[in-house]
Amino acid sequence: MIRGEGGESTTGGPSAGDDTTTDTVRTGDIETYYERRGDGPPIVFIHGMFMSTTEWGPQVDALSDEFTTITYDVRGHGHTGGSDRDPYSMDLYAADLDALLSALDVENPILCGLSMGGCIAQVYAAAHPDEVAGLVLSDTFTAAPLPLSGRLIFSNLRFFALLDRVIRYPTLNKIQLRVGNLLSPGVATDADTIQRLVEDAPRISHAEFAKIARAMARFPESDFDGSEIDVPVLLLYGEHAPKAFRTMHTRLAESLTNADVEVTVVPDAGHASNIDNPAFFTAAVREFAHEVKGATGDATAAGDTTATGESH
Repeated sequence: MIRGEGGESTTGGPSAGDDTTTDTVRTGDIETYYERRGDGPPIVFIHGMFMSTTEWGPQVDALSDEFTTITYDVRGHGHTGGSDRDPYSMDLYAADLDALLSALDVENPILCGLSMGGCIAQVYAAAHPDEVAGLVLSDTFTAAPLPLSGRLIFSNLRFFALLDRVIRYPTLNKIQLRVGNLLSPGVATDADTIQRLVEDAPRISHAEFAKIARAMARFPESDFDGSEIDVPVLLLYGEHAPKAFRTMHTRLAESLTNADVEVTVVPDAGHASNIDNPAFFTAAVREFAHEVKGATGDATAAGDTTATGESH
């Protein structure tokens, strides 16, 4: 069953290639929509706030040649839709992910999360240290003191949760992309694609948007401890990320005291680095997966550009 805004049933489903399995599985109190493609070591992609499985199109297209790629719509988003639970939290999202992986019999995946998805991946990996092969954390943050500019970002997120009642989030997102590129050129390098993905996804109700936004805003203030993560980690962030995000990336890296961390800057990219520079991003993930899973293959396959990083 495919879900739409507010968790109501919708007709039809998202388009996917003939070799892609699309379905839902029960994860606690909701039916979670997922897409599965390819064969090989598993990589699970976790999208950002008010996005959906479609955010990972370029990565799935390229990496399913030698990996099993799994994307899913996080609670409150896309074809999974909403629920009666309130509040939402990264712990709840991580529990949903655990139920999804169990239902699909996915063992020791690499988790690749962007922004909110990166927060979910961190919480899951800390709670299930023996069930994750590695983490790709992109354009994300952790529970750590925020710089002043960072506090303003999350205050703005809380304000958006209120404003969405009057001006819906697709319009707010369009405004935010334009203002962001004016104040910090390149922060949304491919703003048109980002906006199209937001507008093409099933609408998120105001009640769901508010719960999602509050969960995001609360995570930096939580007691989450990144030192509980002890698997290999690849940190990716866009070259044109605002200073506040670069500071948060640094604090994330510093919090991973028990992990082998590699930091890679994605050139010509902003906050959504997998969309802004998909070739470089995908190559970095492929190379990391080879190192972690021992997979065979050419890291520059499918037209990817070789990525190099800096180990910490």
